[in-house]
Amino acid sequence: MSLTVPALLGATLLLPPLVGAWAGGRPLGPLLQFPPVPTAASQPDFSWTAFLVMAGVVAVALLPYLALARRLPQLPPGGPPARRPFPPWGWLGVGLVVAAWYVAWTRHPWAAPVQLHTFTPLWLGYIVVVNAWTHRRTGRSLLSRNPRLMLGLFPLSAAVWWLFEWLNRFVGNWHYRGVEGFTAPEYVFFASIAFSTVLPAVLSTLEWLRSLPRLERACSDLWPVRPPSGWRFGAGVLGLAAVGGYALARWPGVLFPLVWVAPLLAVVGTQMVFGRATAFAPVASGDWRPLLLPPIAGLICGLHWELWNSASLAHWEYTVPYVDRFHLFEMPALGYAGYLPFGLQCLAAASLLPGLDRAFASAPAGR
Repeated sequence: MSLTVPALLGATLLLPPLVGAWAGGRPLGPLLQFPPVPTAASQPDFSWTAFLVMAGVVAVALLPYLALARRLPQLPPGGPPARRPFPPWGWLGVGLVVAAWYVAWTRHPWAAPVQLHTFTPLWLGYIVVVNAWTHRRTGRSLLSRNPRLMLGLFPLSAAVWWLFEWLNRFVGNWHYRGVEGFTAPEYVFFASIAFSTVLPAVLSTLEWLRSLPRLERACSDLWPVRPPSGWRFGAGVLGLAAVGGYALARWPGVLFPLVWVAPLLAVVGTQMVFGRATAFAPVASGDWRPLLLPPIAGLICGLHWELWNSASLAHWEYTVPYVDRFHLFEMPALGYAGYLPFGLQCLAAASLLPGLDRAFASAPAGR
């Protein structure tokens, strides 16, 4: 990945929110403070009108999955999965999840030194277990067949989530509890390690979904749609991303969902400007797996994030305008919709790594 790519992404997503905040009369000092720990923000009260409008938007976005659900029973199951043992290294992941989960949700004095740091081992265990399941079904997994690419996802993941932390400064939709005692360097260090597990978790879950033959076939033989291409169109997409960054900071109480859209547009637009194929190019041949499966992977990971977060000592809480009701764990019900475009964002960001498209293209379907 050349330096021009992150430079263009940075210019698109870092500067416009500052301009939007300044145009809205907000002081910029608090937005630039260090350490970058989000704090609770005062938000507008719950509104049934806003809730129903947003629910309608989510329902429309889910329509393709209704068509997918109707198609699944019409396909043959693909035969039973091959009889392979669960790999021994997978059991190490199971043990890590169980141990970290126990420490995260209990308050034993002997575990006090590590109770603030259970997020990372939990998700490392999750990544190993999901890869082990995929390996059991197909004989291969992202972790076992391409460990170098898997390792590359970790630093990229940290950078991607720090970007979301930056955008959250302007909307204040989540904040952290239990981290007040960290110094600035400690917070950045431990947060970066935790953030580094996000993309590996989502991409590993995505590959597991691809090991389910009926689901994969249901998504890979649909109507072809040739997406626009060319650097001019890509520049327009980048412009939309920049406008989205400006708008979410200028009107955060209304346009906060753009936090989950603007980065996706920025990555896709940047790839198009430089003449590179995007992660979603296969839809031109009727292969909708890159569009339909990543949101499911994002939602699966989201449910695990919120579950394990709910009783952990160091955790996050939400303050979402107008729709902050009907919680499942800490997350309001409609907030889970954000994990759908976030799954697409994870695949788009990971596609910046050379070889990711080939790694997924070579992954065998489940049997």
